[in-house]
Amino acid sequence: MSLYVDIEKTFPDFRLSARLQCGDEVVALLGGSGCGKSLTLKCIAGVEKPDKGRVVINGETVFDSEKRINVPPQKRNVGYLFQNYALFPTMTVRRNISSVIKKPGREKAGIVDNMIGMFHLEDVKNLYPREISGGQQQRVALARILVSEPGILLLDEPFSALDTHLRWKVEQEITSVLAGFRGTTILVSHDRGEAYRISDKIAVMGKGRIESTRTKEDVFGSPKTLAAALITGCKNVSKAEKLGDFSVRALDWGITLETKNPVPEKTKYVSVRAHHLQWADSASPGGNTFPCRIRRVIEEPFEKTVEFSFGADSENGGDGGKLLFALQGENAGKDYSGERLVAVPPDKIICLEG
Repeated sequence: MSLYVDIEKTFPDFRLSARLQCGDEVVALLGGSGCGKSLTLKCIAGVEKPDKGRVVINGETVFDSEKRINVPPQKRNVGYLFQNYALFPTMTVRRNISSVIKKPGREKAGIVDNMIGMFHLEDVKNLYPREISGGQQQRVALARILVSEPGILLLDEPFSALDTHLRWKVEQEITSVLAGFRGTTILVSHDRGEAYRISDKIAVMGKGRIESTRTKEDVFGSPKTLAAALITGCKNVSKAEKLGDFSVRALDWGITLETKNPVPEKTKYVSVRAHHLQWADSASPGGNTFPCRIRRVIEEPFEKTVEFSFGADSENGGDGGKLLFALQGENAGKDYSGERLVAVPPDKIICLEG
């Protein structure tokens, strides 16, 4: 099973340029609101028509602008889970699931019973969509998609309508189902934790363009661009200027950092994750230890976040010079104020393209 996408679509104020290739795996499209994630799914499913490019599903070309191929959605063998689930309101849960099965009665009944059991819908199988919860509606919608035996699955923010407790429970159930699905799954999400837990690979998307598709460990461990850093949770980002092979100036923070890894030529920003910073007792000869002024402390249920700036205000002024330091465990129980020394580990510095 495979999916190949290379499409473009232009609107008056937005341009989509999506390139994606994947096999039997779960790939998360991760990006902020309005970056083109859902539009990409619609183009793959045939709900939207790209201006140019190709879409190939399991070896079959379903869209080719040059050859004028545009297979209708119902013939693309795509399982598309919409954000609103699109259940038939006048059908019970059981009939919603069975409505897409084109097999003899007894065989159909067995398939439906198996799916109802898999998604724990026994208690609501004779109820209508309006009579069941949002989480149950979602499970019905996914069960209906799976019994149609799709070649690929497209999941458009499937947990967005659920509360926190139910979201976690349904996510675990769907993750188990996806583990047994033999095919490509594309998950649209703006939640980095959700994308990391469910997917094998992550395609970072920003301003209508898929920047890269890499393993989730690579994307989170070594983001290459500003968009990738921000969407994976980097809270400390500064404009930067390369000074040498292992030296970079953080312009917003007003400091020069020594790095363990070579600084790329295209570096425009520098970042360090909030949980990678360290308190220091004294300035070390090797550098990357700086005096800081604590601005405020943000209390959370199980951790504490310190907002600070290095020395004087940043060179560029404004809020650019403020950083966040995430504290957990023993450090979270201490009080912080005034001035301290902060160390930025050279191996934790992330250099980014624009």
